[in-house]
Amino acid sequence: MRLSDIDWSKPLPAREGARQIQFREALREAMSEEMRRDDRVFLMGEEVAYYNGAYKVSQGMLDEFGPQRIIDAPISENGFAGLAVGAAMYGLRPIIEFMSWSFSLVAADQILNNVPKMLYMSGGQWGCPVVFRGNDGAGGQLGSTHSWCVEGLYSNVPGLKIAIPSCAYDAKGLLKTSIVDDDPVFFLESERMLSDKGHVPEAEYYIPFGKAALRHEGDDCTLVSFGRPVNFCLDAAAELEKDGIRVDVLDMRTVRPLDTESIVRSLKKTGRVVVVDQCWPFASVASEVITQVCERAFDYLDHQPLRVNSDDVPAPYAKNLEAEFLPHKGKIIEAVKKAVGRL
Repeated sequence: MRLSDIDWSKPLPAREGARQIQFREALREAMSEEMRRDDRVFLMGEEVAYYNGAYKVSQGMLDEFGPQRIIDAPISENGFAGLAVGAAMYGLRPIIEFMSWSFSLVAADQILNNVPKMLYMSGGQWGCPVVFRGNDGAGGQLGSTHSWCVEGLYSNVPGLKIAIPSCAYDAKGLLKTSIVDDDPVFFLESERMLSDKGHVPEAEYYIPFGKAALRHEGDDCTLVSFGRPVNFCLDAAAELEKDGIRVDVLDMRTVRPLDTESIVRSLKKTGRVVVVDQCWPFASVASEVITQVCERAFDYLDHQPLRVNSDDVPAPYAKNLEAEFLPHKGKIIEAVKKAVGRL
């Protein structure tokens, strides 16, 4: 299966239905389906095989696919990320699990200086169709060094794609697309969402990159987000409706590529935009979204663009401080009310 083989004109199956599975199960289904289809696909990472995954995402996959395709790696991210570069150049299609994207920093040379540049530097002779996936952001009292949100840092690098699902439905569809894509993909999950349940159709489906989803509709303000914070935006939207404020909630699904056209389309209707991003504010994805809004749709703005980020401090360990540090519902409501002149 290649991206060019997918019929993108076919409508996606409904997001609502009786079959409810966990986010982690949706990830497992996506990998298993693609591994059954293509024997070049393999999974490697710490504890992915005999322990069934640190977060049980790969539970049962060793029994089905065997130790040559579900491979336990040593605690050496730079080592097994480097192995993925060679394997992909040789023609295989690795899925590399980082137990935490915080740990990807020790493999920065491989994943940022080799993987995204290989196709360009080899004159198109060798690509690196690797999927790097794992937990991103604050996972719940894991401390500052284990709570990195890497999308603000990594989205600066050309040559790679970044997908950040907000629900189990998207987790499966986006991961399947990631695996068949010939470009390297960074797939960012949230440990806090792995047990969340949602409808995931049994029918096979792929979700295209660069196409945002409208999760809630309104005409007072546009909320732009991706990943776990989309759910905070939906909570805020429900609360704002009680005050007569209706918002568009746009789930970007991917930030590389970014669906700027959908943002502009919504902004033409609402005249106001708030970007909700769990990265730190300085040089964040939210900063780029606002820049593109100002470059492409400045004349449609009735209020300055606003952003809600994690606070500009290292992630706290204390449970109450970590919750306040994140872009929670209260911060989003305050920003929207400011944008619509209700503060």
